[in-house]
Amino acid sequence: MLSETSSDNDALYGAVVPTFFKYLVPSLLGLFAMTSASLVDGIFIGNYEGVVALAAVNLIIPIMTLLFGIGMMLSIGGSVRAGKYLGEGNIAAASAIFSKTLVSVALYAAAIIVLGLALEEQLFAGLGATPELFAPMSQYYRVIMPFLFAQLLALVLYFFIRLDGMPNLAAAALAIGAVVNIVLDYLFIAAFGWGLTGAAFATGLSMVLPALIMLFYFFRPARRLRFKLPQNNWGEVLYAAYNGVSEFINTVSGAAVAFILNWMLIERAGVNGVAAITVVNYLLVLGFMMFFAISDTIQVMISQNFGAAKDDRIRAFLQTASCVIGVSSVAFIAVLMTVSEPLVYLFVDERNSVEMVELATELVSYVWPLFLFAGFNILISGYLTAIHLPFQSGLVAVSHSLVFPAGLLLLFYYLVSDHRFVTALPAAEGLTFILALVIFLRHRPQHATQPTVHDH
Repeated sequence: MLSETSSDNDALYGAVVPTFFKYLVPSLLGLFAMTSASLVDGIFIGNYEGVVALAAVNLIIPIMTLLFGIGMMLSIGGSVRAGKYLGEGNIAAASAIFSKTLVSVALYAAAIIVLGLALEEQLFAGLGATPELFAPMSQYYRVIMPFLFAQLLALVLYFFIRLDGMPNLAAAALAIGAVVNIVLDYLFIAAFGWGLTGAAFATGLSMVLPALIMLFYFFRPARRLRFKLPQNNWGEVLYAAYNGVSEFINTVSGAAVAFILNWMLIERAGVNGVAAITVVNYLLVLGFMMFFAISDTIQVMISQNFGAAKDDRIRAFLQTASCVIGVSSVAFIAVLMTVSEPLVYLFVDERNSVEMVELATELVSYVWPLFLFAGFNILISGYLTAIHLPFQSGLVAVSHSLVFPAGLLLLFYYLVSDHRFVTALPAAEGLTFILALVIFLRHRPQHATQPTVHDH
């Protein structure tokens, strides 16, 4: 078994605050790059192709989110398990779960691409798309689906490369992809006029490039994780995936809630309603990226300190993360309260979308309070995943992203005749926070660590 010294692993031995930000900044840049494709697509599609095209792409999001969520569950679950092994000093076991996760995600990606393209019409019908939206949805969907293979492989590499102490390589790969996406969106949509097909190619090609760049990890002599086949004990992948179930729930439940919102707003406001909630979602994503970046950083830090039974460092990292979330939440609320209308206009043509912009701005005024609680809910869920409590983490995640928001949306929709039913979203975050806090207090760091053991 190999051991590590203080020079090998900042997560275990580095100063807490500098180490936290050393990983947070690349994580934030990486997540921004990862999600910027949809934001940039939204800006170009809304301004050059119009509200109908924007609504068509939004209706596809639940499908892509579901497929991406399973990849996220495998990737995060595997990396957290590998982090515990690294904390214990068991590099061979960490390399084994890395290898098995990468192969499993590759096989999964190939299977869903084939099935997804074969079942296109049934999926569109199931999403409640109107006939006018089928054609533009198909233009985007048929191009973007095959590129999902590269995106999911890049996802696995991203989490494991960060875990292995190389967050800058992972973030740089995604950042380069984001820049390429912006350039290609301009060329394919604005300059060449390829519409939704161009948007899909721009996004797809920007997925391939980060995957190729991250392959350089395998040529870095300083890396600890080694890819090796054959492997045994493949059931460990499922166990690790179970530990990542909260991330799957967060991702997939978000798609379910998006589906419910789309249906409600189509009923009450037509295509303008779907376009409006699409833009509002883009604005919320900008804020949530910080929270997810903090959660990702915490998982890298805490999973290793959990394996090393260092509860004092776990507490210190949690305190640092909580302070950053508090400051960030105040900043996001201030922005939404003061400049929401100019932000909405980034995504649409000012001359032809006045009604949609008014509706989007109204929706923002109803949902901004969710930032009071969302960051802490995501932090607690990530902490519970890192200390290998998948059931508790999943309970917080499903409450935060599905049970409370879906239940309250349906209730408020039938109680309120206008668009104020979306206040169900901040109400759901508040209820989740109460639940998350109770669970956290039962599993505080001093109760979470355990003697060093090796799971096989």
